[in-house]
Amino acid sequence: MGSDIDGCDTSPVPPPLDRADPRAWCAVAVARLSHDQPEAALEAARQAIGCDPQDEWGHRLAGAALERLGRDTEAVAAAREAVRLAPGSWAARLRLASALRRIPGRWREAWAEARRAVRFAPDEPDPHVLCGDLALLRGDHDGAARAYGAALRRRRDHPAAWVNLGLTLLRWQRPRDHHDPAWEADPRDTGRARRALEAWSRQVRVILAVATAGICAVVVLPGLDLLPGTHRQLSGMHGEARIGGALALAAVLVVCVRQAARVGAWAYVPGMLRRDLRLGMSVALGLLTPAAYVAGLATLPEPRPGSLQEVGEVWAGATGFVLLNPAAALAVRLLAETWRGRPVAALRRFAAALPVPPGQGAADRDRTAAADRAAARDIAVAYWIVAARAWQAAAALMLVPFATGAPLAAVACLAVPAGLLRVRTTGAPRPHDRWLAAALAAPAVAALCAAGAGAARALAGPDPAVVGLWRCAWGALALGAAAFAVRATRAWWRGGPGPWRASLVPSESCGTWIPGDLTPSAGLSEEVRHAAAYSRNVVLACTGADGPRALAVSAVTSVTPAGEFRLIAGDEAWDAVRRDPRVVLFVGDPRFWAEVRGVAVPDGDVLRVTPRRVLMREYPGRHQARTR
Repeated sequence: MGSDIDGCDTSPVPPPLDRADPRAWCAVAVARLSHDQPEAALEAARQAIGCDPQDEWGHRLAGAALERLGRDTEAVAAAREAVRLAPGSWAARLRLASALRRIPGRWREAWAEARRAVRFAPDEPDPHVLCGDLALLRGDHDGAARAYGAALRRRRDHPAAWVNLGLTLLRWQRPRDHHDPAWEADPRDTGRARRALEAWSRQVRVILAVATAGICAVVVLPGLDLLPGTHRQLSGMHGEARIGGALALAAVLVVCVRQAARVGAWAYVPGMLRRDLRLGMSVALGLLTPAAYVAGLATLPEPRPGSLQEVGEVWAGATGFVLLNPAAALAVRLLAETWRGRPVAALRRFAAALPVPPGQGAADRDRTAAADRAAARDIAVAYWIVAARAWQAAAALMLVPFATGAPLAAVACLAVPAGLLRVRTTGAPRPHDRWLAAALAAPAVAALCAAGAGAARALAGPDPAVVGLWRCAWGALALGAAAFAVRATRAWWRGGPGPWRASLVPSESCGTWIPGDLTPSAGLSEEVRHAAAYSRNVVLACTGADGPRALAVSAVTSVTPAGEFRLIAGDEAWDAVRRDPRVVLFVGDPRFWAEVRGVAVPDGDVLRVTPRRVLMREYPGRHQARTR
């Protein structure tokens, strides 16, 4: 289980020397998977299954190869066969859960299998990581953080646990955050419903904005006196404006009926609105905009030729809402995207996922960022979030002196460079991106210039140098915005990850060791098989209601070719197994005794014990122990 693998080597892995050995073929399949050769790994796994169809390891490896090839349905079938052969194998349960999570509508089953894997092997980190991944898919950030913390307590250098723990701190949402994986609905159905709702909101707001602009022209143009001789005609259009406004409402009704027929999955719409902030805001604006439009239409003032039109507060507010709500929604969305989560704390977690050899300096650490692509990518996005926060904070603080009339208030801008200095303590390497460097430097320079201008204005009074400093401050902010725009445009043009939250990705890396669902099953020697089949000295150690218990086994009915024991035991053993499936089976023989640690699962009238570890000891001394 502790063998290292090198995910960067892509050289072909040759077949085993003994082509009749199924476990040798399985080892080749693991090596090929670690070298990113899923097709060759699938061939090796099928060779292993052909040599020994009862060995669940081969079926697990076939499922892993099929999953990497995108054949998810076949991967689930292979994983189910592995579970059928060894229901007490935590690795088989983990493989099945991993395969099921990629099938729409199977999240609950995947969660149940992952929880079984945790129950069977609570000391292994990978089952906890998978539970965290499944919770993260649903947006349960607190539950995911607990699962990743449990994994890191078992293995501190698990990169996926560190990266995904950082995503929980950023409150990451997957691209299709409107869909709950636990729903039985097809994601394509909820996706169509989401697109229909967004199209409905967009069309309603555009129609009413155009109609409102036309009505405003009727109300305002007479007062501007731009068209002499037409006052009488324009003033007589008040009634026509109301009629035209009513026709716009009729067009909105047609849009509502058409898009409502396209939604389909109405039962899931409330849940979609709760999960997707952007969709919820869009639907809310689609409902509020007609209400504001009706209020504006009802309070439409009479045109007054020859002077600027005086309008009521209700009409002005309703008209402003109808015309300006897209810009307001965009501003709210940008603020929510920028200020959600804790990017500085996330950077520390991302940095912990990067392997740093002993003695490596900070200058060399940048080269290790490629060791985990997800960590390197998420570090870059987190830095962009920090830059956006610094830019917005600097802009807001620079406006305070103008709003309050207190020049010295600009000194508060020094909080921006102080916060940026705190980011350097995270240990996360800064990506080699000149646009990111400019975006991080711009708010710091702007804040320093603004603080200097405010202090100079308060101490020395008006001075041309103060004006110059303010110009430098606003110019630095403009350069920061330009750096973001250029970087975003380049990402859009090239189709690569951009400086926004949508570019965050979870990690599935296990580092430099074999993933848990690929680890070999425990093999039994012929000596242990023979002793278990014929010995009458078999004891089952388990956890009873009042503590550890040692119970006599009535009989070992069989030992399967895959090494699974089938036992007949009393009711006390069955109750203990339901409480804690982890058991230890002691098998005695005149020459030695064996300690088989495994997981017991009830199956009909027998208990099926899947070994995890086998320890053989020869009589009389324990110093002769050997582990298999």
